[in-house]
Amino acid sequence: MSTLLALDTATEACSVALLHDGKVLSHYEVIPRLHAQRLLPMIKDLLAEGGIALSSVDGIAFGRGPGAFTGVRIAIGVVQGLAFALDRPVLPVSNLAVLAQRALREHGAQQVASAIDARMDEVYWGCYRAEQGEMRLAGLEAVLPPEQANLPRDASGDWFGAGTGWGTFAPRIPVHVVGQEPNMLPHALDLLSLAQFAWARGEALPADQAQPVYLRDKVATPKADR
Repeated sequence: MSTLLALDTATEACSVALLHDGKVLSHYEVIPRLHAQRLLPMIKDLLAEGGIALSSVDGIAFGRGPGAFTGVRIAIGVVQGLAFALDRPVLPVSNLAVLAQRALREHGAQQVASAIDARMDEVYWGCYRAEQGEMRLAGLEAVLPPEQANLPRDASGDWFGAGTGWGTFAPRIPVHVVGQEPNMLPHALDLLSLAQFAWARGEALPADQAQPVYLRDKVATPKADR
């Protein structure tokens, strides 16, 4: 069975998770602005707890964004450093998907509207549906004013709101949800769950393809061209 390491620093939370011999371990801390100092010690402690060497890791999963630019860059830097040194592949995972996966794990939510406060009066937004235990994207991820957030065209049934975007902008988001967790942050435990699905499908990438997804960069050019 494969050994996978997962890490995330895209929001105020810093977390790591490990799958080894079918067992899962994780460490999670909400430590704004301390990710750079704490991430590597957290990985070291987790590996020690699991009783394995870093060289035993088969693949490294990470939160590739969207999220805080600095936080995402920290994750990319650490992942590339480890993956190049070990000659191991990487598994980029959306932080919006990780939120949805956490909502599935903690609340049993089958349909989740993930929203992360993107500052600048915008939210990072993505809608997900559970398919055989995996939260899959329905539509596109985007960064937009909260008033422009919407569910997929074919949406029906109950939806759950997850993430800090709901904490900041809930009154301005024109989407009805049956429940919400406005303080929810991505957790490497759920990132690891999504990475296992991706690993099984053969979606691991070479280390040099560990790239961030900011979303905001993608919308800057079209706006400038208008």
